[in-house]
Amino acid sequence: MAKTSAASYDESNIRSLDWKEHIRLRPGMYIGKLGDGSAPDDGIYILLKEVIDNSIDEFVMGVGKTIEVSIQQGKVNVRDYGRGIPLGKVVDCVSRINTGAKYDSKAFKKSVGLNGVGTKAVNALSDYFVVQSVREGEVKKAEFERGELTNDAPVEVSSKRKGTQISFIPDREIFRNYEFVDEYVERMLWNYVYLNPGLTILFNGQKFYSENGLKDLLANEIDQPTMHEAIHLRGEDIEIALTHAEKSQSDQYYSFVNGQHTTQGGTHQTAFREAIVKTFRDFYQKNFDVSDIRQSIIGAISIKVIEPVFESQTKTKLGSHDMGPDLGTVRSYILDFLKTKLDNYLHRNAEVAEIIQKKILRAEKERKELAGIQKLARERAKKASLHNKKLRDCRQHYNDQKAGSRLETTIFITEGDSASGSITKSRDVNTQAVFSLKGKPLNSFGLSKKIVYENEEFNLLQAALNIEEGLENLRYNKVVIATDADVDGMHIRLLLITFFLQFFPELVKEGHLYILQTPLFRVRNKSRTDYCYSDEEKRASILELGHKAEITRFKGLGEISPEEFGHFIGSEMRLEPVLLGKDQTIDALLSFYMGKNTPDRQQFIIQNLRVEKDPIEEAT
Repeated sequence: MAKTSAASYDESNIRSLDWKEHIRLRPGMYIGKLGDGSAPDDGIYILLKEVIDNSIDEFVMGVGKTIEVSIQQGKVNVRDYGRGIPLGKVVDCVSRINTGAKYDSKAFKKSVGLNGVGTKAVNALSDYFVVQSVREGEVKKAEFERGELTNDAPVEVSSKRKGTQISFIPDREIFRNYEFVDEYVERMLWNYVYLNPGLTILFNGQKFYSENGLKDLLANEIDQPTMHEAIHLRGEDIEIALTHAEKSQSDQYYSFVNGQHTTQGGTHQTAFREAIVKTFRDFYQKNFDVSDIRQSIIGAISIKVIEPVFESQTKTKLGSHDMGPDLGTVRSYILDFLKTKLDNYLHRNAEVAEIIQKKILRAEKERKELAGIQKLARERAKKASLHNKKLRDCRQHYNDQKAGSRLETTIFITEGDSASGSITKSRDVNTQAVFSLKGKPLNSFGLSKKIVYENEEFNLLQAALNIEEGLENLRYNKVVIATDADVDGMHIRLLLITFFLQFFPELVKEGHLYILQTPLFRVRNKSRTDYCYSDEEKRASILELGHKAEITRFKGLGEISPEEFGHFIGSEMRLEPVLLGKDQTIDALLSFYMGKNTPDRQQFIIQNLRVEKDPIEEAT
């Protein structure tokens, strides 16, 4: 066997990158995944968060009660009225790694970020970045392009109010075809004001303000009747709010650390759930089953930790086990707080305590009635998994079973063998899984959780996602409905959305459910092929390629070859997030679209019917 020569390796192979080159070369190390704005954890929202976090820290320090945020045509502007960056350090603070005031624990004891990277990453990953600081009647301004200083303006006299203003435009070479989704930005801003009562944030003319903290969060986020008024407890470094939904079968939590929304939970959320169970068991003096206690709980917790340790730069999961000097572990701190405060509340509010006890007993009865069905359903799901009939999993789950491994994973829910076959052949086997439906799912509106276990499709889907006990162990970050763009496909899509809203609404609320956008048409000539996702795109393509271009209408996903499908589920994948508006409850939404009010829906369709003209006729 011939030997191959090893690649040369000497001093010439060693290269040192400056700060902006490293950030631009490895953006994922600083802001997580990039994305196009269709997901709430996409990079453009992390950029926005990094800038706002600095303004929040000023408010926490007692300076600046208002923050102004605007986003217009991709340009972001954030203005606070805090102390302002010291003028001599303005350039360094946004362009010199490991430079910032947060290393001084006296000034920022419990800050959101401590590593001095945030605004530097925003600077390096922006086409356009401008920082202005106003202090003591003077202003300092600096401008950058992709981290490169282009204008270091001298200090000037100014009559503006003190504070800091940062404007930036994310670099489209890095964030391709990005678009800010207002709903995601608004959710972020609401969380900021819930955690900082008395703070006002203005966003594109809309006001965000909260007086009651996490109690307001539950009041605004819960879109169904609750069994009792929210229990709201505060301590020096902790705040919790807790209630029970009347119809929900699972538990749901909002957790925060130093103002950061930890969407993946962490040590504090685990301790919160544990503390609730222990406190209720001790109060009622009965060893209730964990699932019976947790059923229908909707809770929120916010804690402040000295120099928190997160499991990633995007700070979505707390890894810290200690609160800080003399405060003990996160777990013991939360357990002690609830043991005292929640127990006292239950003793002082006997009516609420009785409601909770009846709820737990009802859950216990329902669980025992379902026990036999659940056991058979789990056995069926396990057997189906062994034979791999429905789920073609991704390698990431074979290599790492931890919940954290789901960050980059996606599961496509498809209809029929041909569509699932095309996606399976063209997917990224490392991070993309496929679940194949057989026929149309059942309309689950108004049905009980029992149907999830009795219906094979629902039971196997629930098992594939691992969401029977809630979202904590959800195996995929993105759950993508991939159905044909015809009447039947739309109906299946609606039935699946109904299933998730009916039994697992938190999957939708937490931004995990998406619709796969696939092209409706292929327009091509001998030199070029365009894939068009709408009649407008088809019209534009025909005008560019000429009327002799070949036009193909894709009637179903199965008609798209695996080679072509690879374009649509790769880096250019178009996903439409399933979002819930604030103006309707889930019950009202499902009642209208999935209930027995057929005449109302017919009238709605007639009023919203749109007839498209033929593009070739229009062009001629």
